[in-house]
Amino acid sequence: MKHGRLVPLIVAVALFMENMDSTVIATSLPAIAADIGANPLTLKLAVTSYLLSLAVFIPISGWTADRFGARTVFRGAIAVFVLGSIACALSGSLAQFVVARIMQGMGGAMMTPVGRLVLVRSVDRRELVNAMAWVSIPAMIGPLLGPPLGGFITTYATWHWIFLINVPIGLLGIALVTRYIEDVRAEKRESFDLTGMILSGAGVAGLTFGLSVAGFDLVPWPIVTTIIATGAVAMAAYLAYARRRPAPILDFTLLKLPTFRASLIGGFLFRIGVGAMPFLLPLLLQIGFKLTPFRSGLITFTSTMGAIFMKAVASRALKQFGFRNVLTFNALLSALFIAACALFTGTTPVAIMVAVLLVGGFFRSLQFTSVNALAYAEVPVERMSRATSLASVGQQVSLASGVAIGALTVETVLRFKGQPTITAADFPPAFLVVGTIAGLSALLFAQLPANAGEEMAARASTPANTSAQGMG
Repeated sequence: MKHGRLVPLIVAVALFMENMDSTVIATSLPAIAADIGANPLTLKLAVTSYLLSLAVFIPISGWTADRFGARTVFRGAIAVFVLGSIACALSGSLAQFVVARIMQGMGGAMMTPVGRLVLVRSVDRRELVNAMAWVSIPAMIGPLLGPPLGGFITTYATWHWIFLINVPIGLLGIALVTRYIEDVRAEKRESFDLTGMILSGAGVAGLTFGLSVAGFDLVPWPIVTTIIATGAVAMAAYLAYARRRPAPILDFTLLKLPTFRASLIGGFLFRIGVGAMPFLLPLLLQIGFKLTPFRSGLITFTSTMGAIFMKAVASRALKQFGFRNVLTFNALLSALFIAACALFTGTTPVAIMVAVLLVGGFFRSLQFTSVNALAYAEVPVERMSRATSLASVGQQVSLASGVAIGALTVETVLRFKGQPTITAADFPPAFLVVGTIAGLSALLFAQLPANAGEEMAARASTPANTSAQGMG
């Protein structure tokens, strides 16, 4: 593709906007609630409605891109997200705000999987690792930058600007997508599967929403259990239904490919640890160590600097050692640095915490990049859209699981001690638990063939003829 080097940057900017926005309102909810006359706890509906919208619409993103063209859908997703952002800023009631967040979620649901689809169809497989390095950075920076940025904007401006800053970014993104991204679509158009959408949407929404609210005392436990169980039943029904479909919305037959299976399942376990970090760290620093939100944000943000440094290392590391070795050993290293946060105390020097988060951020970002790239190593071009949809669903559910497990562990410690308030001593078990789960992903990666993803890692002895011919 003529402008292939610009494509990762364009996709990365759009995904950064979506990743940051999903967390940026966390510290601004009290101010928003006071302004629109709502209860701050009730306003949590704005967070959960966004997650629900993401979960429902992600499964159909692949079919939509195949039918209407990846550029058209990606550009439309950005536009819907921007319109939702404007609607959020103009909201004067709880109902208006929730509807606006649902609109944002619809745009975000299309942005992430279709953005990846644009990437894998526009970039040669041998350049995909470098491209994925750019795209993995927003996934790490967004959740960590969101809360301190939201607090800063709310303190020194008004909460409305949390959403209005998306307008110029989105308009620039639409212009760049129109100018530099080709409108690739599937040659064969599949009919829309309404039953598959309902079952998969209900399954993903139930699991994601149920896990997201578990452990926060927002919803009574019987209701949380019912929601998760309903999601599990709907997903089981979808799996039975999908076996009879030639082109299912979520194509679980992709798990027959060793590299995709390792990426999805191993990546799921790894993201549980990573997903818990943006939740546990700020609580430890602010509630446990009594730091201000801004200072806490500056400390947690250092892990994103490690992610930026990783950009120059990923392709060379994979070329030198291969996907199997990098993913296996790096999963263990990343898990150790997650678990190392359990050693933080109120007397730990800030420099030590920064160093642990900086180096840990480097290894986590390397793992993100490698896992995301490996997913497409064996996927045929005609099944790329379904692969991006399934990978995005796995990511959403795993990140929600990480937050749920982290919250449940802290709550379990509180109940075991019989104390009503959270202290710094209640967090170490949570870091150890999520770190251990992330480390277990190494078992999946160790089973990969020695030559897994060798074309992407530029380790093939001869040029592969399955590279992205016709992908851009």
